[in-house]
Amino acid sequence: MTTIVRQERGVNLILRAVYFLVFGLWFSAIWAAVAWVLCITIIGLPLGLWMLNRLPQVTTLRPQRGDLLVSATGEIYRKNIPQRPFLIRALWFLLVGWWLSAVWLSIAWALSAVIIGLPISFWMFDQVPAIITLART
Repeated sequence: MTTIVRQERGVNLILRAVYFLVFGLWFSAIWAAVAWVLCITIIGLPLGLWMLNRLPQVTTLRPQRGDLLVSATGEIYRKNIPQRPFLIRALWFLLVGWWLSAVWLSIAWALSAVIIGLPISFWMFDQVPAIITLART
């Protein structure tokens, strides 16, 4: 028998909202643009993907989530999600991911500038790694 423990430690909601309004909204646009430019270069791709994976954290201080598995013997493992084959992910990135992610990020950021669009924009920011490289989180 294994137990799954969800790790979510972070800043309280009020502080996250203030951070977003004062800093996160404009800084996330710069962060996303720099990350996207890095992603379209071969050398900058790892750093760009790292930055895009942290976009929700940069935007709202949302902690990164991680699931831990606790076995019956008390051993703790980090849950790994199997990814699609590298060749499929690379082809997706070359044919679709690089341009679709630019459109996706632009729409997400525009929605985040409007209060009613915030929930959708936060969901869209979470989906960026899947859009650009089909990464499973």
